[in-house]
Amino acid sequence: MERRTTVVHEARADRPPAAEPQSSPRPAGQRSARLPRDERRAQLLSAAQEVFVANGYHGAAMDEIAETAHVSKPVLYQHFPSKRELYFALLDSHLASLTDLMLGALNSTTDNKERVQAVMRAYFRFIASDDQAHRLVFESDLVNDPDVSSRLETFNRTFADAIARVIAGDTKLPHLEAELLGRGLAGMAQVSARYWLETDGNLDLDVASDLIYRLAWRGISRFPKES
Repeated sequence: MERRTTVVHEARADRPPAAEPQSSPRPAGQRSARLPRDERRAQLLSAAQEVFVANGYHGAAMDEIAETAHVSKPVLYQHFPSKRELYFALLDSHLASLTDLMLGALNSTTDNKERVQAVMRAYFRFIASDDQAHRLVFESDLVNDPDVSSRLETFNRTFADAIARVIAGDTKLPHLEAELLGRGLAGMAQVSARYWLETDGNLDLDVASDLIYRLAWRGISRFPKES
């Protein structure tokens, strides 16, 4: 009897404490805890951006987005009824942030030379701080979709028009010519910053943005001033 009792006790001693399974890491794919609505929405948008940038819009699946966010598909669909609505929520958010950033830089000073420098630097820093956002906005496989292209045109027009108003107010140029220059300066910022992103950090951000600012300023500063 004593031997059997000892065996039983030893077997029990080999068992892990009952509380240990509760503290083990969460298995992959396990659903996340309940979150406030705004936090859950932000979590879903973050997961969706990761999947959209990695796979493109057409290659992204709601299943993968839900899995990346550690939620069930019904939870994802509660917040975003379709993949298209989810994509547009991201696109609209990023374009609104970029618009505010550009207009803020443009209005940060009344010195036009400093304005050009501030705008170029702000655009480069936007890309540097969140290259996924930039890729989703400007390099998506959905850019030719009419609803996407109209949103991009609204951003480009707002940005270029703001530049044009400054140019028209400071020079003798007609408004239409100032609009063309505004488009040119906006395009210069976008194309050069997108190229800089492909250099993988081999060119310092401030050096790159200052090169483009100096090029832009040397051109625009030669136009006649309003007397």
